[in-house]
Amino acid sequence: MITGPYEKAKKYIESHQIVSLEKNKHPHGPCITISREIGAGADIISERVCEILQKQTKDKYVKWAIFDKNLIEKVINDNNLPDKLTEYLEEDKITEINSMVSELLGIHPPVWLLVHKTAQTILQLATMGNVIIIGRGGNIVTAQMKNVLHIRLVAPLEQRINRIQDIFNLSRKEAKERIKKDDDIKRHYLQHHYHKDIEDKYLYHIIINTYLLPYEEAAEMICAHVLKQFPHYFLID
Repeated sequence: MITGPYEKAKKYIESHQIVSLEKNKHPHGPCITISREIGAGADIISERVCEILQKQTKDKYVKWAIFDKNLIEKVINDNNLPDKLTEYLEEDKITEINSMVSELLGIHPPVWLLVHKTAQTILQLATMGNVIIIGRGGNIVTAQMKNVLHIRLVAPLEQRINRIQDIFNLSRKEAKERIKKDDDIKRHYLQHHYHKDIEDKYLYHIIINTYLLPYEEAAEMICAHVLKQFPHYFLID
């Protein structure tokens, strides 16, 4: 049984490698990008969206997959990069200071090159379709593509603190500090590399407050938009 995110991603790539040989029979499907505040439920919602859309997809051989942490492995594999670069491809490791120092010392490629390779991989995945891409400026990279739906998940700070406390068994102070650090990292990543404000509402098709809309309903809303926009890919009741 395929259970882990990396195993699911591998299965996805394998299915689309075969699909690419039969383009007329298997048209490329839609892509969803998800920008999120930490603790807003992106993990649960994206998994549920993936499950729902997989069941509705006409061609059952074509797999849906989520690329978040496993996007790092794909970037490394696509570009024949050494495994040790994994740590540098994390959003919280890609900073201007790290880039300058590491480039001078010859430790790894300059950050702009790693970000460029990540963007290339995101474009490749979006072109293949039937994929959910979380973070790393996916909505900016794919902004001109017609098969992509951009989602932003947000929630009030108190709700996010409670969820992060539960997930990581942290004190309230620790959870609040972690949220602030993570939000700052995501904001900096988009601003520094793409000159965009992550809070800009015009970057997204839908912004969902998961405090007002439960995770299951949020997933159903996203799926409803995908099914309506790309009906020819799905079995519509």
